[in-house]
Amino acid sequence: MHNDDMAPSLSPEAAAKAAGREAGMRKGRGDGYRIGMMQGGLAAIPPIELPRRALRVIYVTAGIGVPYPALDAAVIEALRANVSDTVVASPSDDVAALATRERPDLVLALNGTVFPAGQVEQLRRQGIRTAIWFTDDPYYTDWTSAIATRYDYVFTLELSCVAYYASLGCTRVCYLPFGAEPSLFHPRHVGQEYQSDICFIGTGFWNRIDLIDRLMPHLRGRKVVIAGWWWDRLKHFKELEGSIRLGDWMSPEETASYYNGAKVVINLHRSIDDDTINANQIKLPAHSPNPRTFEIAACGTLQLSDQRHDLGNWYRADEEIAIFASFEELAVKLEHYLSDEEARRRVALRGLLRTRRDHTYDTRLRALLEHVFPGGGGI
Repeated sequence: MHNDDMAPSLSPEAAAKAAGREAGMRKGRGDGYRIGMMQGGLAAIPPIELPRRALRVIYVTAGIGVPYPALDAAVIEALRANVSDTVVASPSDDVAALATRERPDLVLALNGTVFPAGQVEQLRRQGIRTAIWFTDDPYYTDWTSAIATRYDYVFTLELSCVAYYASLGCTRVCYLPFGAEPSLFHPRHVGQEYQSDICFIGTGFWNRIDLIDRLMPHLRGRKVVIAGWWWDRLKHFKELEGSIRLGDWMSPEETASYYNGAKVVINLHRSIDDDTINANQIKLPAHSPNPRTFEIAACGTLQLSDQRHDLGNWYRADEEIAIFASFEELAVKLEHYLSDEEARRRVALRGLLRTRRDHTYDTRLRALLEHVFPGGGGI
């Protein structure tokens, strides 16, 4: 008789616990391997140490609620790393009086929707360069069309808006998408509560509602996380209700945790035809990647994004980011990447490294400053 035959059989409860321990160990080993691989790749990127420019910049925050405070913080951090003096103001401050005292080389405003036009005009009368960086193009161009003409320099995260603002008389318009803030969006270990097979974080615009409803056969039996407003419009809301954080606007820190815990994050850009919240009456097209594109990639997580006209200029399709052009392609690639962990990690790692090299707020602010002050000096 073999010794194995003498081994006592486990009770169902004990067998379940043993299986759970083994699954947990496998998950822990996998997470450790993923984080180690990501950290090793990041360590191989040579640091960029450029001198700060001898410039004083007054930065005017967006002055409105989420998600803008996180964007403000990222821009402020990048400015402080790139110029000698950064002064932060809110739209309700007397920025013109502040500029009289500080004599900045540039006043840069984010969004600008609540920054009074009279303040901008006073700045320009003082001979101070002014710049605006729009955050939501092309979806609010009914409003930004009036704001843009007030400034010397216009920066937009949407490629299609460059020619539009130029047609309004803006003579210095630059295409500058947002990026990722590495202190917030980076690979890290997260708890079980943040882990999922499939994750989508964002507002439930109708094209997204339709997509998730159609994806139901691929979602059943998998751990799904969906967060944002209006997801109760889903036909399958009752079936998915336990997976949805309805009406929940997450902090960047919590968002990054969910990205890190997901095997796949779906990124479907909003449609210009959705009138739920839309101030783009002339229907300017949307060609450019949204900020979420860079933030997901910065977490070292596999992203499945719909195709945008300009996306290929920022990431190599299916090498640094997974792309789908149709629902059928999404379904096929979703199944592929969920079942092939190594393929998932390879694409995610390449996307992370590309993001950290080229798509941080630090690189964006360097580009912005170079546009306004070509060949500017440092300290």
